[in-house]
Amino acid sequence: MPAPSPRHKVVGLTITACGYDQFIDQVIDAARHRESGYACFANAHMIVEAARNPTFRQAVNRSTWTLADGVPLTWALRWLYGIRQERITGLDVLPTLFREADRHQLAVYIYGSTGEVLAMCNRYCLHHHPTLRIVGMYSPPFRPLSPAEEAQVTTQISLSGAQLVFVALGCPRQEAWMAALSDRIPAVLLGIGGALPVTVGSQKRAPRWMQRSALEWLYRFMQEPRRLFARYAVTNTLFLYYLAQQWYRQQRPLPADPAELTDSYL
Repeated sequence: MPAPSPRHKVVGLTITACGYDQFIDQVIDAARHRESGYACFANAHMIVEAARNPTFRQAVNRSTWTLADGVPLTWALRWLYGIRQERITGLDVLPTLFREADRHQLAVYIYGSTGEVLAMCNRYCLHHHPTLRIVGMYSPPFRPLSPAEEAQVTTQISLSGAQLVFVALGCPRQEAWMAALSDRIPAVLLGIGGALPVTVGSQKRAPRWMQRSALEWLYRFMQEPRRLFARYAVTNTLFLYYLAQQWYRQQRPLPADPAELTDSYL
C-alpha cells in the first residue's frame, strides 16, 4: 500500500487530503498487489450521521481513504486548514476505475444495488468496456444477512479473485459492511452508493454546469423535493452548526495546565 495521504478532521470524520489522480493511482496500485483497504466518499449527511452515531464514525475513520465527495467538505477543509482540496466523487471515480480496471486487466466485483441495476451495469460494461473482467455481481436481500450468509458472501468474493469491489448498499450500510469485512477480502472496496445507477443510465446526473457551480444538491432536490426537503434542511443546518463549533474550538488557546481541559476543548 502506498504511503497514506494526510487526513484532517472535519467535525467527527478525518478526511483524506489528496488529488483525484493521486487517489486513483493509489487504488490501482493497491488492487494490483491484492492489498485490503476501503474507500468512503463523504458528504455533509455523513458528517452529521457520524456526529450522532459513534459506530458509523468509527467505521468511516478506519477506512484507508475518506474522500471529500461533497462541496461543503472542500469548503470546510479550506476554512479550517487552508487546504484547497478538489472534490473526489463516487460519481466520477466509478467510471474512471471501470476504465482503469479494463486497462490494467483488474478483476472487478459489484456488490449491492438491485438486480435491475446490475443487469444494466452488465450491458453498460459490455458496451463501453467489453474486455473488462467482471468476476461477479450480487444483489443481497434488503434484510441483514445472517453470520453464515455473510461468511458465504465473503468467501465468494475472495475466491472470485476480485481486486476491486464496488459496494452499492447505500449509507450507512455500505460503510459498516466494508469496515467489518475488508480485512477478510484481499481487494480494495469502494462504497459508491448511488453512483452505480447514475453511471449505468438508470438515473441522471446534474448537468456539468451545476456540478461546477456546487449546485448538484439542488438538481437532486428538484428530482425528489418531498423526500429530500427535510433531509437537506436538517442536515445542512446541523453540518454548519457542528462546523462552527469546531472552528470556535480551534480558535481558543489551550490552557497551560492540561488538568484544565474540558470536554469543550476535545
